[in-house]
Amino acid sequence: MAHKSPSARRAALLVGAVAVVGLPLTACGHGSATSGAPQKVSGTAAPATGDTTAGTAPGTEPGPSSAPSIGAAPPSATAGRSAPGTARHTGGTPAPAASTRCHTSELKASVGRENPGAGQENFPVVLTNTSGRTCTVHGYPGAAFVDASGRQLGPDPKRSSGTPTTVTLKPGRSAWAGLTFSNPQVSGARTATPASLIVTPPDERDHLTVKWTAGQVPVGGNASSVFLTVFSPGTEP
Repeated sequence: MAHKSPSARRAALLVGAVAVVGLPLTACGHGSATSGAPQKVSGTAAPATGDTTAGTAPGTEPGPSSAPSIGAAPPSATAGRSAPGTARHTGGTPAPAASTRCHTSELKASVGRENPGAGQENFPVVLTNTSGRTCTVHGYPGAAFVDASGRQLGPDPKRSSGTPTTVTLKPGRSAWAGLTFSNPQVSGARTATPASLIVTPPDERDHLTVKWTAGQVPVGGNASSVFLTVFSPGTEP
């Protein structure tokens, strides 16, 4: 077996060391990623890890997804809705109750006996049911004094304080409301002598005409207001 001399062995080691040091210099080049052909490195690449964005590899079809599509209603959103064309039962509408109010055509108006007191003139304005049915009046009448041509004398009467009640009138029965004003000779109000008193039943538009025979009434100036009270059962206080 041949033996190498020590000098020959050192020369061989030096050549090997130079060869090992020269390898990295060839892989780095000048730091350019595009210079030279890519080096083929033997071995198997490890899977990527870290904060990477998941995606679909080129050339592959995405698999089915269990997430709902954007804009699709959840299953409960349409629960309870009626199918198109399905009618809903709303029930019948009850018929309105027949009115019991006395109409102008069912009544006769009159002015009762005067009941003066403490400088006041007081008259009951009476409505009598002349129809064949039972009807009702509620609240205040309308009233105005007029001359022979039908022109109103003085302002509209005012309403005295009171609590309106419903008065039931069987055929032939009556209700009365008070008509009161200050005696013009006491108050010094300007006066006129009406030909008639027109009376409008509560909630009616047509009026009744009553001949006025009680003389002068206040139509302007001091204490010239005329007042009406609510209806009460009967023909007088």
